Amino acid sequence: MTAPTPSQTVGPFFGFALPFANDAKASAGESPDAIRVEGQVLDGTGDPVGDALIEASQGDQFARCRTDGEGAFHFTVRKPVVSNGAPYLNITVFARGLLRHLHTRMYFPDEDGANRVDRVLALVDESRRHTLIARRDGAILRFDVRLQGEGETVFFAL
Repeated sequence: MTAPTPSQTVGPFFGFALPFANDAKASAGESPDAIRVEGQVLDGTGDPVGDALIEASQGDQFARCRTDGEGAFHFTVRKPVVSNGAPYLNITVFARGLLRHLHTRMYFPDEDGANRVDRVLALVDESRRHTLIARRDGAILRFDVRLQGEGETVFFAL
């Protein structure tokens, strides 16, 4: 009897052919309702992950950004209009050491009422919901992704 083939990590290959022109701008471009989102990807010890890739999408929007040496990323989007629940962005994280990419959501901090009644957000333990809600930082929204450890971002199995 043979043993199963062991898992292997993928990458990091994200630097190849990146960045694409305007890849971090989604379809918001320079529109007046454009929102700049900035954040960091951090590992379990709080160190920056400098070779990750973050994708943000919702409806007709799609943006991606590679993290820099400080684990920082940014993208420009519009707040999505949703008919049922709170507005959010789908966030996908690709990073070293991950066998599969991770899925999470970014909710908007100025939607407190809608966030309180959102069906998906309600499934998350109240003590961890803050990991899914961006923070206002002047004119930008701040959304950090912690891959594990204290303050770990909530990730969803899809």
